[in-house]
Amino acid sequence: MKKDILSLCLSELKEEELFMSLPSFRASQVFEHLHKRFVSGTDEMNNIPKALREEIDKNYLFGSVRLERKEVSKKDGTVKYLFSLYDGELVETVLLRSNRGLSVCLSTEVGCKMGCRFCASGKLGFTRRLTAGEMLSQVYFCAKDSGERIGSCMLMGIGEPLDNYDEVLKFIKLISSENGMNLSQRHISVSTCGLVPEILSLAEEKLQITLSLSLHAPFDDMRSEMMPINDRFNVKTVISACDEYLKKTGRRISVEYTVIKNKNDSESCAEELKKLLGGKLYHINLITLNEIKEKPYEKAGPEAVYAFQKKLLKRGLNATVRRRLGDDISAACGQLRRDSEGKERSEDV
Repeated sequence: MKKDILSLCLSELKEEELFMSLPSFRASQVFEHLHKRFVSGTDEMNNIPKALREEIDKNYLFGSVRLERKEVSKKDGTVKYLFSLYDGELVETVLLRSNRGLSVCLSTEVGCKMGCRFCASGKLGFTRRLTAGEMLSQVYFCAKDSGERIGSCMLMGIGEPLDNYDEVLKFIKLISSENGMNLSQRHISVSTCGLVPEILSLAEEKLQITLSLSLHAPFDDMRSEMMPINDRFNVKTVISACDEYLKKTGRRISVEYTVIKNKNDSESCAEELKKLLGGKLYHINLITLNEIKEKPYEKAGPEAVYAFQKKLLKRGLNATVRRRLGDDISAACGQLRRDSEGKERSEDV
């Protein structure tokens, strides 16, 4: 299979056989086209000799996405994209707008293995991991489509990012490269359901990213019912790994907590969260459940979510309620892909 040229850092590109026999600036020119001008093919590389462009096409794959469907929220301007990849598989990306600028929530896998019972992403099962280039292409498409600079990225779409550890690491290094988009690592968030070995490995990288832990319940029996991964890495094991991450990086961890009606919003849950997270660099991000008809959980109303926030604040925990965006366009992870699976694919990008 051809290499994805978008996944190669500049030093790797220079070491490719095709470029080793050429002046060193040629690799830099190609890299700039890919990562600053966001081209999706050699026909857009207007200062590259035709012979070299033909060799690139012959030897490399562009990890570019093709637009299948686009929906724009009339409420808040959130944009939801459904993309197809080179092999026809589908992924989703969301472009969010706030007073801090544009943010992209991107997918890291086609489907998901984790099987969280309140999430639509894994309903169609797991197919494959994305390359770093396919992740970058989602961000670059959003930048071109919006005509604006992307201020932050969240690896919180379809898939478990740390299950695709090597390619996610490549993505972070490429998108933060000064030779490319040069996005600050402080503006990159990586979500995980709690893959302990990968959390510990990530700590050793000492990146400036924000790690987001999908916790959703403080007790093992409750979390295992909601998230099968807890049977491999229980709550205390995951928090211990996150504590080590805090120690090694000094970076605050965001704890994602979906509030489910009469399930995980009790006084006992708040008290247990205090025991687990109190006095440390954790920020609890309370999320309203996106109801899925096949799932057994019921959404807590705004009053219940804010009531649980008060329970946490009363115990000295740092907790905020996430603003809901894109409600009118099925902007939650996996919903658009499920609705569109099997439909005719159309527009080329």
